[in-house]
This record gives sequence, C-alpha cells and structure tokens, in this order.
Amino acid sequence: MRVLVLTFYYEPDLCAGSFRATALVNKLKEQLPKDAEIDIVTSQPNRYQSFAHQVEAFEKRQNINIWRVSLPKHKSGMVDQVIAFNHFYRKVMQITQPREYDLIFATSSRLFTAFLGARIADRKKIPLYLDIRDIFVDTLKDVLNRKLFWLLFPFLRGIEHYTFGRATRINLVSEGFRTYFNQYFQHRQYDVFTNGIDATFLRRQDIQEAVSPSAKKKLLYAGNIGEGQGLHRIIPQLAQLIREQFEIVIIGDGGRVVQLKEALAKLNIQNVTLLPPVKQDELVAHYQQADVLFLHLNDHAAFQKVLPSKIFEYAAMEKPILAGVSGYAATFIERYVENAQLFSPCQPEDAKQALQRLDLQRTERRQFIQQFNRQTITTAMARSIIAICPAKEELS
Repeated sequence: MRVLVLTFYYEPDLCAGSFRATALVNKLKEQLPKDAEIDIVTSQPNRYQSFAHQVEAFEKRQNINIWRVSLPKHKSGMVDQVIAFNHFYRKVMQITQPREYDLIFATSSRLFTAFLGARIADRKKIPLYLDIRDIFVDTLKDVLNRKLFWLLFPFLRGIEHYTFGRATRINLVSEGFRTYFNQYFQHRQYDVFTNGIDATFLRRQDIQEAVSPSAKKKLLYAGNIGEGQGLHRIIPQLAQLIREQFEIVIIGDGGRVVQLKEALAKLNIQNVTLLPPVKQDELVAHYQQADVLFLHLNDHAAFQKVLPSKIFEYAAMEKPILAGVSGYAATFIERYVENAQLFSPCQPEDAKQALQRLDLQRTERRQFIQQFNRQTITTAMARSIIAICPAKEELS
C-alpha cells in the first residue's frame, strides 16, 4: 500500500500547518501496515523569510519518502504566493506522475494544495482525503480589492467546486466552517478534527520560569504577522494605552511586519519588541517568561468562522490569555478556556479593559489539555483517513 501526502509545509518549517502535517504522518505510519509506504511532497522551509533554510531535497526515513521542492524567493505577498505555488504544482506533478498510490491526503489552507490533490486523485482514480484549514475564497472576499475579487470569483469558485467535489472525505479544522460547507457542498462527508497541543508544550514543566528584572509585566504574541492577524491595527495603539504597566513582545514574521513597524515608529512606541521566529522549544521558554499571552484576528467577516491554532498552545501553557477574536473562536474560548478575556478585534480600548479583568496567575487547564492533545486528535484522524481506502480490509 502506498499513500501520498501533500502539504505545502512540513518540518522543520515553523507553522501550524507544518506541525499538524508532521504529527499526522507519524500517526499514519503507526496505523498503516508495516510494508506500506508514505510519500510526502512538500516545500523547502519557506513559511517565514527570516526562517528559510535549505534541507535535503530528498530524504528517506524507513518507509517514509520526503521530497522537498525549492521555491522561488517570496515575501508572502499575493503575487509571490501565486508564483511559488505554480512552481510547486509543476514539480509535484513531475514527482508523482510515474508513481502509483492507493490514497491521497492533502492538507491545505489556501485551497490550491487541495486542488493539486484533487487533480492527482482524478488522474489516478483513487480516494482523496482533504484537510481544510481555512476557507480560501471566503477569506479573499474580505482581504482582496473588491473589484479584483469579483473578477476572479468565477474562476475561484470553479476551482473550489471541483476540488471539494472530488474529495472522498473532508476534514474541517473548525466547526465554524460547517455552515459554509453545508451551504455550498451539502453532499460531502465531514470530520471535524481541530488543531491540537504538540508534545513540546506539554513538557513545559521541564523549563524553569525566569523572573523578569523589569517592573513591568510582559504581554507576548507569537506567530504569523499577516493581514489575518491584523497586529498593525491593534498593537501600536494598545501599547500606548498600557505603556506604564506592560512590555509587549512579538515573535514572528509575515506579510504585514513592515506595516507594523511603520505604525510603531509613527507613534514612537518604545514598549514593543519584535523578535524573529524561533523553534518550538525556544518558544516555550518565551511563553514561560510572559505574564499574558496575546491573540488577535483582524475584523474581517471570514474570520468569524476560523479557530486559530494558537489557542491550543497558549491554553496548554496555563497562562492568562487576552484574545481579540469574534465568531466561532470567541465561542470556543468561552466554552473551553479558563482565565481568558475576549475583546472586539481592532479595538485597543476594549483590549485594555479586558486585560484589566484578567487574573494574572497560572490557571490549571487539565481537562482542556486532555481533550485537545495532538496525539489523541491525530490518532482518530489517521484512522478516518485510512478508512476511505478500498483496501482497508487488508489493514486489520
């Protein structure tokens, strides 16, 4: 049996898509027959320009084969991403064309890796399991120029219908996506396997907390700095409002980092520090030194449906959480995460008031950690993926 895994990001890349795909492959390996092979086709690390280094183009790990496609240099802009994906598409087709597979798994946030999976599944007449981490067309409606979006809409909707129509089964990473899929793609089978907590964050007790010499508290954000997060629309103003009590540390990179720096400079903000992306084990140490963990999504309608992966690792650290989210993410936090305060996205005064309501103490979240452990989630997800293969009776 041979399984093809398509993921634009894979370890050692630093992003939720990479962590998710890596954990899932490990579980597939455990559950597939010993003589099964897994072919992974991914890209060279490219999530952040500041963390882009070459690793082996081909790597074999027992029954796992990994091809890593080198991409043209890009800075996370829309045109750059289109060029990079077009290159990725052609290379993946070359790699997979001479090989036969029994099953394809594709994980995708921008639709086109899912589309690539659908094209290969169509050509080879095999089952396709899609893991959908974002609703690309719905998001573009909010972030693209309106005229440009409606010009592209027929093309994008055609790709979307083809892709989801070809899938044997679809996983939605957020329950908030279900209304969109029920509206447009009613006759599909859906799972809802969310993101989860990686083992690195469950070993946090092994890292001793540092005591900051500063009299100020530390508010920390770690992750992508893009349009979706909208940090350039909240951090400068919030930093001004809390400058006497808090230092803000931002760890990450992305398409809106320049705008963020410009907004900070314009207001002459002195209590914000920007650091480049770091590996997970280093990130845990930064979390341990923080007093409050910060999360924010831009105030676009599409983000009412998403469930940010950052919630899971933040909650696992058992630190207070300040979250500027709405829609399903807000509902999820209210239901599952203790000692988290919500505020309206892009509203700095509201954020300040929510910050003042937080209990700046460690909060045990044992039930959350048990329920959303990545190992538990990926075990069930791997089982669901394998179940769509016609040869599944051979796996018992």
